[in-house]
Amino acid sequence: MQKSDPGIIASSLIALARCIRFYSRIPVPKLPFEEDPHGAPDFRIVPRVLPFAAVIIALPAALVLLGAGALGLTGFLAAALAVTVSILATGAMAEDGLSDVADGFGGGHSVERRLEIMADSRLGAYGAAAMVMALLMRVIALADLTDFMGLAAGASALLAGAGVSRVAGLLPLVFLPSARPGGKSASVGRPTAMTISLALIFSIVLGAALLFAGGFHGKGIALALLFSLVTALPMIALAQRMIGGQTGDVAGATQQVAEIGFLIILLVA
Repeated sequence: MQKSDPGIIASSLIALARCIRFYSRIPVPKLPFEEDPHGAPDFRIVPRVLPFAAVIIALPAALVLLGAGALGLTGFLAAALAVTVSILATGAMAEDGLSDVADGFGGGHSVERRLEIMADSRLGAYGAAAMVMALLMRVIALADLTDFMGLAAGASALLAGAGVSRVAGLLPLVFLPSARPGGKSASVGRPTAMTISLALIFSIVLGAALLFAGGFHGKGIALALLFSLVTALPMIALAQRMIGGQTGDVAGATQQVAEIGFLIILLVA
């Protein structure tokens, strides 16, 4: 039993490093026991530690929120700075996915045309509107949470929301086939039942612990975490109807919707 522990620890650390590299621009050095730090992550197993990676990625934004509040800035400005840092840390990957999905689903009249629009790097009216509204909702909800419950609550909501929403973004990969057989989402693989189960458990347990530490109570914690994950279901149904499957953009859009839903329900509850 003792001989297998180092292998488990090493594989978990490699998975954590690859999640951080894939989902963010935060530099992660090559681990001593890592063979290929630049290889594509194997999504069949790697996302089991995604909730922990997501919290690490969101940590700079949470620290900025706390620092801005400590300096006496308003909740709205502190939230805007925190969301800005979050975008810088992730390279706006999920935001780009949301805008591509909005452009493709809104402007295309066939599966082929929708996929073509989603692959186009240019930003259309639907995409611009979706991105602006998503950013506004994230900033306003975070600002209201911070003003109503304090800086610690806002920071804990940022961290917990990052974990559960990214796991929600995995669900289209689990339940839908790839809409582009040669696309990025197809190349990284589909999470196994064990992988997604562990990711869900970790996101709920870690999220609940962070929110409890931030001053939230049981009912609000449960509702927010559950609703964030459930928002993936209409996104899955919409993607199936519009393009017959999922893409990396659909995963990113699902993450954004899940994070917004999480913050709003947490605020309401």
